[in-house]
Amino acid sequence: LDVSMDMWSFFYACLVSAWLHRFYIYSAVAFGVSIWIVIQFFGEKSSRKPASSEGIEGKLVNGCATLPAKEVHVAGVKIFYGSQTGTAKRFATGLAEAVISLTLHVEVINMGGYDPDDCLAEETTSRNVCVFLVATYTDGQPTESAAWFCKWLEEAANDFRFGKTYLKGLRYAVFGLGNSVYVDHYNTVGRNIDRWLWMLGASRIMSRAEGDCNVAQSKHGSIEADFEAWEVEFLSRLQALCRGEKKSCSGKCKKGKCKSLGKQSKESSDHEHETSEHENTEAEELFETSSEEEADAEQANSVVDVEDLGNIMSHMKKAKVLLLQRSMYFMYQLLQGKINGLNYSLFSGYKLIGSHSGVKLCRWTKSMLRGRGGCYKHTFYGIESHRCMEATPSLACANKCVFCWRHHTNPVGTEWRWKMDQPEMILQEALQNHHNMIKEFKGVSGVKADRFEEAMTAKHCALSLVGEPIMYPEINRFVKLLHQHSISSFLVTNAQFPDEIRNLEPVTQLYVSVDASTKESLKRIDRPLFKDFWQRFLDSLKALSEK
Repeated sequence: LDVSMDMWSFFYACLVSAWLHRFYIYSAVAFGVSIWIVIQFFGEKSSRKPASSEGIEGKLVNGCATLPAKEVHVAGVKIFYGSQTGTAKRFATGLAEAVISLTLHVEVINMGGYDPDDCLAEETTSRNVCVFLVATYTDGQPTESAAWFCKWLEEAANDFRFGKTYLKGLRYAVFGLGNSVYVDHYNTVGRNIDRWLWMLGASRIMSRAEGDCNVAQSKHGSIEADFEAWEVEFLSRLQALCRGEKKSCSGKCKKGKCKSLGKQSKESSDHEHETSEHENTEAEELFETSSEEEADAEQANSVVDVEDLGNIMSHMKKAKVLLLQRSMYFMYQLLQGKINGLNYSLFSGYKLIGSHSGVKLCRWTKSMLRGRGGCYKHTFYGIESHRCMEATPSLACANKCVFCWRHHTNPVGTEWRWKMDQPEMILQEALQNHHNMIKEFKGVSGVKADRFEEAMTAKHCALSLVGEPIMYPEINRFVKLLHQHSISSFLVTNAQFPDEIRNLEPVTQLYVSVDASTKESLKRIDRPLFKDFWQRFLDSLKALSEK
C-alpha cells in the first residue's frame, strides 16, 4: 500500500510539474516541428534541381499537367509536308526521328488532311515550332495534297479581314523542294508559303532553304544532301530555342534568305541570283523582312535612323511606280476590251469575265461548305451562303472610299466607258467560274458532301463584289436573267446614281450604302468623283424611298 501510494505521489508530482511548465514544453515541440519542416523543404528542393530539365521535357511528351520548374520555350515540333512522289514525306519522317532524339514531342502532318481554317491559328499559342516541307509541282503549282492549304493561306494573306497579326506567335521554318531546270517556277511553292506566313504575322526561326533536284546546280550535290545540311542547321536552331535563345542570324534578311556576314552570305546571294523571278513577284516581296527585323522594329517602336531613310524612300518610290504602271496597264486593257483571260494579280482570287465583270468565292461560302455559319443573309433571310454567288457586272466605281475592302485595285469612273459585254455571256461565265471554284473543294478536309452537292447549284447572287453594279447599262436584263434561273438578287449601290436607281426594275433586295451623315464627312470618307456628290447622295435616298 505504501509503495502504491509513493508511485501515485510521484506520478501526481510529474503531472503538476508538467502543467506548471507547459509553456516551455509547447515551445520545444513547436521548435522541433519547425526544424523538421525546414529540413524537409530544402531536402526536397535540392533533390529535384538536377533533373529539372529532363523532367520538364518528359512531362511535355507524356502530356502531364504538373507545373514545370522553369519556362518551356518549345513544347514540340509539327512537321507539315506536301508531297507528290514521296520525297517530302520521307524527309518529314527522317526529321521527326531526329527531333525525337531531342526528347521533344513531334507530329508529322499531311497537308491534304489538315484544315488550316480550324487549326493553324491554334499554333500561335501552342509554343510549337511548325516546319513546312513542300514540293513545287507542274508549272509552279503545289502538289495535290498541299493545294488547299496553299489556296487558303494565299487568300488569308491577301484578305485584310484576317489582319497582319493573324498568325503572330506562330514560329516556322520552310524547306522547299524543286528543280532549278524549271527556272521560272523553281521552288515557287516554298517561297510563296514563306511569304504568306510572314504576311500574316508569323515569325521565321531561320531563313528559308531550298533543295534542288538538279545535281548540277544543287549546293551540296543532291536534294538529299541539301536537306541533310538544312536539317543540321535546323536542329541546332531548335536546341537554341529550347534554351531560350531568340536570335537566329545577323538580322539582315530579305525574301526568306539569310544575308549573314561571311561565306554563307556570298553563297546564298549567288544562289539567289541564279534563279530569275518575275517582276510582279519582286514587287510583292519589296518590303518583306525577316522575323528578326520585325521584332527589332517593334522594339524600336518603328523608329528609323536618318541614314536609312534614303534607302527606305527609294524602295517605296519603286513600289509605287511599279504599282502605278500595273494599274495603268490594267486600265488600258479594260478600255480596249482585252481583259478576258488575264489572271491579273491585282485581283487576287477573282475570276474576271469579259471586259468589265468578275466573280469570286466568298469566305462565308467556304465556311458553310464545312457546316459552319453563314453571313447575315442567312441569319436574316434564310439564304444559304454555300449556294450564294458573289459577282459584279461592273468592276468600276465612282468612289474611292477610304475603307474599301478591295484596296482600290479596281478602276474608277463617273460614266460607262468600256466595251460592253452582253448579260447572257456574263451570267453564263459567272456560273461556270463559280462552279469551277466550288469544285476545288472536292475532297478538302471538313467539307460536307451534301453541302458540296448543293453548292453546285447557285440559288442567290450578291451583286456586291466590287465596283458599282448599277453602272452596267444592261443591269435590268442581267437581273431578269438571274430571276429566270431561279436565282435571287441582292444589289448594292453607293448612292451616286439616282437616275439608275429610279430606272431599276425589281430586285430581290436593294441596298444603298450610307457611309456618312454630312457633306463634309461623306467627301472625306467616300472620296467621290462626282462634284455634285452630295445632291446625288440625297437624290439616291429619295429614289430608294419611292421604290
